Amino acid sequence: MSEKAILEFNGEQHEFPIVKGSENELGIDIKTLRAATGGLVTLDPGYKNTGSCQSGITFLNGEQGVLRYRGYSIEDLAEKADFLEVAFLLIFGELPTKEELEKFHDDIKSKSVVDDDVKKILDAFPKTAHPMGVLSSLTSALTAFNPSSVDVSSEDAMYNSVVKIMGKFPVLVAWTMRKKQGLPLDYGDNSLGYVENVLQMMFKKPNETYIHNPIITEALDKLLILHADHEQNCSTSTVRIVGSSHAGLFASLSAGISALWGPLHGGANQAVLEMLEDIKEDDGDTKKYMAKAKDKEDPFRLMGFGHRVYKNFDPRARIIKKSADQVLGQLGIDDPILDIAKGLEQEALNDNYFVKRKLYPNVDFYSGIIYRAMGIPTDMFTVMFALGRLPGWIAQWREMRLNKEPIGRPRQIYIGENLREFKTINNR
Repeated sequence: MSEKAILEFNGEQHEFPIVKGSENELGIDIKTLRAATGGLVTLDPGYKNTGSCQSGITFLNGEQGVLRYRGYSIEDLAEKADFLEVAFLLIFGELPTKEELEKFHDDIKSKSVVDDDVKKILDAFPKTAHPMGVLSSLTSALTAFNPSSVDVSSEDAMYNSVVKIMGKFPVLVAWTMRKKQGLPLDYGDNSLGYVENVLQMMFKKPNETYIHNPIITEALDKLLILHADHEQNCSTSTVRIVGSSHAGLFASLSAGISALWGPLHGGANQAVLEMLEDIKEDDGDTKKYMAKAKDKEDPFRLMGFGHRVYKNFDPRARIIKKSADQVLGQLGIDDPILDIAKGLEQEALNDNYFVKRKLYPNVDFYSGIIYRAMGIPTDMFTVMFALGRLPGWIAQWREMRLNKEPIGRPRQIYIGENLREFKTINNR
């Protein structure tokens, strides 16, 4: 006999089925709630207790610090796979064979050239424009240069759309940064790997040969894997709900980029570096700021520590901490900001207040440190997050469309004025 939840309202009992996930997660299926109760809805600001869909892409257990893509642990993927393998896994459901991976990369490269007229749109932005606003606009603009909608029932059409955005998006990322720095734009080098090409497009000077550093390449590859998907977060939910109206893939991704921009979401790693800059300007006294963080009356908040979902250590932070140590050690950078970051990390890991509350450094803390060490400007950090999250957004959009999910339409509890008599302007 299947399990059911019973709701009693106005003296009547209503039964709702229990849905059980493959990892034994339980949910109450309330899609018939309004009809069964005569208009009753649930109220859940922030959707903290609401499952918006059933998904087979990412499993996250915040209490136990578990993150898996398609059943594979994030630890195994970060250690044994590269970013394109993980992208293929997320989007298509299985790890690629060698032949599938080579074809995937070749097809991405073949679709990587962005229409030269996109440069005209980029030219219209001032150098002061935030890179996330620029990236969102350029991604949306791709729709104008690729006007045909995706036939989601066609595997070929879906695949072509995937490789097209996977090829063009890194170009837009690099152009966004180079525009701000006044550097010439190019289309990359198809002889390079995916991540190597991203780095070269971003950093190559017109009068120099770009030298690839394998430690930096590996660190960026891991960062992109760790950011590739994270279940139904703000930006992913945005991509799905925009796509549920049958908006195109590029338009849905543009909306996701805008959602990611916020400091409470993808902008958190930028907020970390801005906090470190503030501490530096105040003589770099980390102990003072640790005390401020523990003072409930002080408005200061320590950015990059703890996580809304993970109630234990962020599993991604465990992985990327090693890369952060390698990058800083190998590059030997003398940077007071990075020294402050290392000081905060050590104090938090050894301070009973933070240990007891499990306020450990999270992935945003370490990713900001790595990006700064690489020479990536602070306002580009969230753009790099978007580059990593791209395959997750694509996978979620694809799953939503293939599942034929209905258009997203949340309800509300109205708390405004009751019916009022209209007064003409002379009587107001």
